Amino acid sequence: MMKKNDERDASFKKGLVSINARSLYFWGFVFLLCFFLCPHTAHANNLAVSSVSLVERNTTAQTINVKFTVSWDNAWKDEINNDAVWIFVKYSTDGGTTWEHATITSASYTPTGASISIPADQKGAFIQPANYGTGTQTYTDVELLWAYGLDGVTDAEVISAANSKVKVFGIEMVYIPAGGFYAGDTSSTADFEQGSSDTKSWFIPNENAIHVTDIASGGYYYTTNGSTGESPTGDDFWIPQDYPKGYKAFYMMKYEISEGQWVAFFNTLTGTQKTTRDITSATGKNSDVTVSRNTIAWTSGDATTNRSARACNYLSWLDLCAYAAWAGLRPMTELEFEKAARGPLESVSGEYAWGTTSITACSTISGTENGTEYCSTASSNCTYNNRTFTGGDASSGATRVGIYATGSTATARASAGAGFYGNLDLSGNVEERVVTVGNPTGRAFVGSHGDGVLSTNGNATNPDWPGFSAGEVLGSTGSGNRGGGWPDTTVGRLSVSDRNDAAKPDATRTNSYGGRCVRTAP
Repeated sequence: MMKKNDERDASFKKGLVSINARSLYFWGFVFLLCFFLCPHTAHANNLAVSSVSLVERNTTAQTINVKFTVSWDNAWKDEINNDAVWIFVKYSTDGGTTWEHATITSASYTPTGASISIPADQKGAFIQPANYGTGTQTYTDVELLWAYGLDGVTDAEVISAANSKVKVFGIEMVYIPAGGFYAGDTSSTADFEQGSSDTKSWFIPNENAIHVTDIASGGYYYTTNGSTGESPTGDDFWIPQDYPKGYKAFYMMKYEISEGQWVAFFNTLTGTQKTTRDITSATGKNSDVTVSRNTIAWTSGDATTNRSARACNYLSWLDLCAYAAWAGLRPMTELEFEKAARGPLESVSGEYAWGTTSITACSTISGTENGTEYCSTASSNCTYNNRTFTGGDASSGATRVGIYATGSTATARASAGAGFYGNLDLSGNVEERVVTVGNPTGRAFVGSHGDGVLSTNGNATNPDWPGFSAGEVLGSTGSGNRGGGWPDTTVGRLSVSDRNDAAKPDATRTNSYGGRCVRTAP
């Protein structure tokens, strides 16, 4: 049975009812730098990892526990889904010059009220509430077992306090449960339909292969609308079984990648890798000052940002893939994008990620833009329409992640700008980079996860990801954009099912390009 919008709104209220203008500044990413003991706590908009230490080393098994406390505000678990934190560990044995990804084999200690799951590839752990409820979650003395021997680290390197360092990273995620859903709607830019009369959406009942045809009598009908990068209209093809269709359970980042997240990632790279991933270069914003509200600066050493909570723009497809690979995540498909936005509800023609066709652009920002700012435009729920803001830092560009889910606006999907499951800013702000179904390169994606390792030049290495093959960087064919961005003045581009750019093979760093990552549930 399909759930009604008011039922999802009621659940959404339960998960976010306590949000206020100061408590939703969790842009979902923190790290601690330490070895054995950390004397300080690192905060990132109310997601915090603290008290990090390495304890109980076993020289025979070559393992040691990474011990820490993690907390975040407005956590929830209800009968529909829950949020979570993806935890992963980076280590250095040369004093912080280079960083490697740690292998986490188990949870040695799980605090009361928490649930911890370790995926088969052992690249990190999901920590989430074990019981129904909402509010601040604090899990003290979590212990994850690092099998340092499997990573080629010696006992001598582990005990060298002068040269050995550990960073614990966390990214806020939302659990998207398994289940069927509708893709496409009856609008003119939605290519997924059952028959050329464009009256029914696709229904995705499982992860089986899908036969797509242009036969007008029904079934999985597909038309390209002339979109750049698509297979020709009239093509007959299969979406393979291994292509992630959104039916299977997965986790999606609650927010778009923020400037703070990008800088923290960037600052673990080697000099050569940084040069490749430098979004301030001539191939990106071409400046170390603020451009289109992007404040990231880098010339040498570590990059900086003045607006950690702001969505990061100027991310190319290869940039997004590098971030995903480094974090042990992966890109999302365009079907997963629609699942996260719409949930199990039937589609509404031209609907946005919050399930209605009502949309209001932000024009006024109130407060200092330090992660506590909010949009004070009446009824605003989306960053779009190329607005030059009044207040705050002014100018035009991306806003902080989750900016509309504040105060009383957080009590309903439409006013918070939230997808069915609680992911924010799926429509607007920065464009979501996706793997397309629109051409063979995209359809070859099988959903492999990053292993935490980048190439010498700072690229992802997964051969099934669009843009990569046997270690060779090919470009961006197979990728595309969904959800629209802040410069869009054609409001339909922000709708859930719009596919005008769904297969657009654009390798550039553009001021509206950003995105988020996902991981198939363990």
